[in-house]
Amino acid sequence: MNIHTFSIVAYDANENAWGIAVSSKFPAVGAVVPYAQAGVGAVATQAFAKLGYGPDGLRLMAEGKSASETLRLLLEDDDLRENRQVGIVDAQGNAVAHTGKFCHDWAGHKVGDGFTVQGNLLAGEGVVESMSRAFLTAEGELADRLVAALRAGEIAGGDRRGKQSAAVQVVRPNGGYGGDTDRYLDLRVDDHSEPVKRLTELVDMHHLYFQPPLKSDAIKIDKDVARELQAMMVKHGYMSGTINGEWDEVCQQAFWILIANENLEMRWTRENSQVIDRVALDYLRERLG
Repeated sequence: MNIHTFSIVAYDANENAWGIAVSSKFPAVGAVVPYAQAGVGAVATQAFAKLGYGPDGLRLMAEGKSASETLRLLLEDDDLRENRQVGIVDAQGNAVAHTGKFCHDWAGHKVGDGFTVQGNLLAGEGVVESMSRAFLTAEGELADRLVAALRAGEIAGGDRRGKQSAAVQVVRPNGGYGGDTDRYLDLRVDDHSEPVKRLTELVDMHHLYFQPPLKSDAIKIDKDVARELQAMMVKHGYMSGTINGEWDEVCQQAFWILIANENLEMRWTRENSQVIDRVALDYLRERLG
């Protein structure tokens, strides 16, 4: 399976998170390249991809092997290692990569502090250089910076064949929805004319739906805000009656149904019913106002 692609594997110590972002002129690249486990590390396997590098690499690191040791063990048992490309980051953020000499030009990698960028059948070395710079200078959480690296790689020429799919995966302890898993973010664009652009939109959506609100964004539901929310609910059939600015139990119950329908349960709760965060309010104004 030839996965001509560009990817980045990284660790963020502040977030205690590991992540991978990848794009390719190949369908559903997110189902093939990225593997990650919180507290263990992350692996991207591509080129003439050996999918076993993913689970085997995570198993070796879970046993205490470093990224370098893991890479050495993966390659030494593989007769086709010169056709493979792989990037690895371990639990401590040590990064390492391998680009086999038979990978299609341009092929190569760039290892930085806590991350590695790699690609094959690329427009040129500038793709991985641009990705590295973008990752180091981008703002936001790990997922934002990973996707910023993909955007930079695409602008620099990306996969020489064109665009088709992209994905980003971030894991951190108890980072999944409800705290039961480590899969904080796992987004894929399997077939699209502008996969990285669409992936960026999906990351923004994830922030809206799954990030807890910041205390600094809290807005008191006073009479003016209550009237605005009541007007939305009346307009869209969530409640009837007078728009009077009284934020009573009836209004709150109707608003909870609206919040559930819009998948905003992370941003407004009945337990903290007298405030709404700015992000949710702006979204509701644009969508329902």
